[in-house]
Amino acid sequence: MSIDLNSDLGEGFGTWTLGDDDAMLELVTSANVACGFHAGDPAHLLQTCRAAVANGVRIGAQVGYRDLAGFGRRFIDMTPEDLFADVVYQIGALDGLAQTVGSAVTYVKPHGALYNTIVHHEKQAKAVVDAVVAYDPTLPVLGLPGSVFLSLAADAGLRTVTEAFADRGYTPEGTLVSRREPGALLSDPAIVAERVLRLVERAEIVAVDGTVVTVDAESVCLHGDAPSAVEMARAVRSLLTERNISIAPFVS
Repeated sequence: MSIDLNSDLGEGFGTWTLGDDDAMLELVTSANVACGFHAGDPAHLLQTCRAAVANGVRIGAQVGYRDLAGFGRRFIDMTPEDLFADVVYQIGALDGLAQTVGSAVTYVKPHGALYNTIVHHEKQAKAVVDAVVAYDPTLPVLGLPGSVFLSLAADAGLRTVTEAFADRGYTPEGTLVSRREPGALLSDPAIVAERVLRLVERAEIVAVDGTVVTVDAESVCLHGDAPSAVEMARAVRSLLTERNISIAPFVS
């Protein structure tokens, strides 16, 4: 039994720092590195890529809306053509930085509002898929099980990787609770660790209303910007290791 642990990293900007990337990179196996549109600047992104390489962590391009002020968490009604270009641009920028430190972008994961939008929004989902195919059709894409995005990606020949969230609330339908709603975020390391263990062993997550949702995931996300992010990641890794569950990246 094996699982990948991923985290959103490289989200600092200028003198502003968000989260403890160095600590998280010692605990996760895949890094969803910001690409400068929702967060991150070139110096921060280069530093994150360098630290990922030093820790043997895979680098993924976390593409999002051009929304620094809203941290990529606001829907933007973009044309497919504009979204296609923005996604290609972001992957290419991060890939260039990664290559200077001996690595490369090895997968793509949408961020924030874009991630949630393309669960159902076919035109934007197709634009993201088309962008990945155009840039490098060997890149896997990470997304929510049952999403339109993963369905279109599979149809286009991309490898699709299903993901679950350790520290986010779920609706009975298997989607994420809006950050504006109660129960959207979890912060207790022990509770989060037990939740991930249940997910890995039984493919189950308990929704905010108590419903048990089936979630078959190859990767588990631990957000790097949460106040207790490092403590949650340590608790998850410790419990999984204790149960003899291998923690390894989904990209070999």
